[in-house]
Amino acid sequence: MLENKNNTKTDLASLGEFGLIEHLTNTVKLQHKSTIKGIGDDAAVLKLKHQTIVTTDLLVEGVHFDLGYVPLKHLGYKAVMVNLSDVYAMNGMAKQITVSIAVSNRFPLEAIEELYVGIHLACKAYNIDLIGGDTTSSTTGLLISITAIGEVKKEDVVYRNGAKPSDLLVVTGDLGGAYLGLQVLEREKQVFKANPNAQPELDKYTYLVERQLKPEARKDIIILLKALEVKPTAMIDISDGLSSEILHICKQSKVGCDLYEAKIPLSQEVISTCEEFNMNSTTVALSGGEDYELLFTIAQSDYDKIKGNPNLTVIGHITAKKDGAYLVTRANQKIELTAQGWNGLS
Repeated sequence: MLENKNNTKTDLASLGEFGLIEHLTNTVKLQHKSTIKGIGDDAAVLKLKHQTIVTTDLLVEGVHFDLGYVPLKHLGYKAVMVNLSDVYAMNGMAKQITVSIAVSNRFPLEAIEELYVGIHLACKAYNIDLIGGDTTSSTTGLLISITAIGEVKKEDVVYRNGAKPSDLLVVTGDLGGAYLGLQVLEREKQVFKANPNAQPELDKYTYLVERQLKPEARKDIIILLKALEVKPTAMIDISDGLSSEILHICKQSKVGCDLYEAKIPLSQEVISTCEEFNMNSTTVALSGGEDYELLFTIAQSDYDKIKGNPNLTVIGHITAKKDGAYLVTRANQKIELTAQGWNGLS
C-alpha cells in the first residue's frame, strides 16, 4: 500500500465523502466549451452541439483486476481508456467523464490519490474533462465505475449494424499482446507467492505488460480516418477478443465473414512469447481481448485510401449471412468462428 513521506496512512473516514471528492478533484481544470458546469454542484451541466455518446464500464477488484500486480496509477489510467475506447468505436470524440468508486477501509487516502493520478493523466493525455462522480464504502474491495460522454455529428456516427457483403474487414494495431501480458503477470505472481524474495523477470516482456497495464484508446484512428475521408460502415472496439467482436458485427449487420488467419497482425513479442508459453498465437489473438484496438468494415471503394497505412490491416471481408462466419486458415481450410473471448458473467 502506498505511504506518504512520514510513513503514515491517512484514513479515508477522516476526510468524509465530500472532503475526499474535493481533495481528489481540486486540481481539475475544464478544457471544453461544452462543459458548462463540472464538479461542485448537484450535477454537471453540458451543452453539446451534436449527437451525444454515453457509455459506462464497471471494474471490480478480483474480477477485472488484481492489485497483486496492477499498480493503482495504471488502474486509474486503464479504467478511463476502457470507456474512451467505446466512444471512439462510435466514430465520435470523447469530451467528459464521471468517476465513481466504492472502496473498503483497507485503502488509505494515499492509495486513492495514486488511483486518481492515473485518472488525471488519462484526462490530460486525451483532453477529457472530469465533471463528477461519487464515492462510497465497500465491503469487498475496490470498485470503479466510469461514464464517458462524447459527441459525433449525425452523419458521422458508426454503429455495428452497417456492414455489407463485400465490405473489407480492417483492424488497427496488433492483437494478443494484452492477454499475453496478463499471462506473464500471473506467472510472476505465482513465482512471488512461492518465493517472496524472487525478483520479477519482466524486462523482455515490456511491450506485452504495457499492453495489459496501460492500454491506449485509439483516438488517433478516428482522426486518421477523417483525414483519409473514410467512414467505416460498422465499427467496434476489441475488448473481448477478435472473434467475439467480429461476431457482434456479423450478428448486428446480419452478414457473414471470412477472416484470414495469415492476415491477423501479430507483434514479434506476441509470436515469441506464444512459442515460449506453448500457446497458439492465432487463438490468443482471437480470444485474448483487452487490446482496445478498433475493428471496422469499409467499402471496397475506400481500399486505396487506407492501402499501405501502417496503422491499418485488412484481415478479411464480409459475406452474405447464409455463408456464415469463418476463419480461413493458413492451410486454406475454413473453420467456423466461435466467440471464446471474455465473458463478464462467467
